[in-house]
Amino acid sequence: MPTTLLSPALSRTNQAPRRRSLAELLAPLDELAATSANLVVNHDARFEVGGETYILPRYLFVGPKGGDTPIRLGIFAGVHGDEPEGCHALVQFIKLLEAKPELATGYYLSLYPVCNPTGFEDDTRHSRSGRDLNREFWRDTAEPEVKLLQAELSSRSFQGLIALHTDNTSDGFYGFVRGATLTRHLIEPALQAAEKFLPRDRRAVIDGFNARNGVIRDCYEGVLSAPPRSRPQPFEIILETPNTPPEYLKVCAFVLALQTILGEYRKFIAYAQNI
Repeated sequence: MPTTLLSPALSRTNQAPRRRSLAELLAPLDELAATSANLVVNHDARFEVGGETYILPRYLFVGPKGGDTPIRLGIFAGVHGDEPEGCHALVQFIKLLEAKPELATGYYLSLYPVCNPTGFEDDTRHSRSGRDLNREFWRDTAEPEVKLLQAELSSRSFQGLIALHTDNTSDGFYGFVRGATLTRHLIEPALQAAEKFLPRDRRAVIDGFNARNGVIRDCYEGVLSAPPRSRPQPFEIILETPNTPPEYLKVCAFVLALQTILGEYRKFIAYAQNI
């Protein structure tokens, strides 16, 4: 693990920037995994930056059996390092699942709480290489974090992908949808759930894209997504929280939206199996 604190400051003006601690964020999850029957930790995915070795933290939550074949979802946070709300929300979501595993009945959940470890440490949108990782996917990238995530996306055959982000240009919660046609049936209940804590962004144009009731159907090129030739296509949802509200409200909105998506998708799968 890299050192998370630089030299002590000699004066306020000469103070070296303090890095956020990835170890502190992940410690509660690693402690849970040590004794959990459901949560598995895997810190084997590593890369080097500037002579320091970093991990891409990965967790698997195996819910109680709820059908013949487990539902495989991937949930990602912290692709932009200056958006810690998603990272904290995913930590809290995993804690909730550990306390109430029935919420994940029928699921294998692959959870990636910090997809940009150096950006998280430095509190920067970009990684320490200066790249916006959320414009690098499936574009023959050289970025090691993206290569590791692409390997996960290629090998795990996810039925759905959810990414958590923060938008400093919005005053409300909203989402992007891509992939499987059922996605629109998942995003609306998720936005309704988030509205218990934060208003919805109902502008006609959000982040430069046409939107309707907080839902955007276009997206930037190079965002974290399923492999281009994935068949069948998974559903893909990007949840965006506004930057200005208190962090606990943003975390609560994310957690309830995630919980809602699990419940709605489970109902869809059960319905499809009974057709």
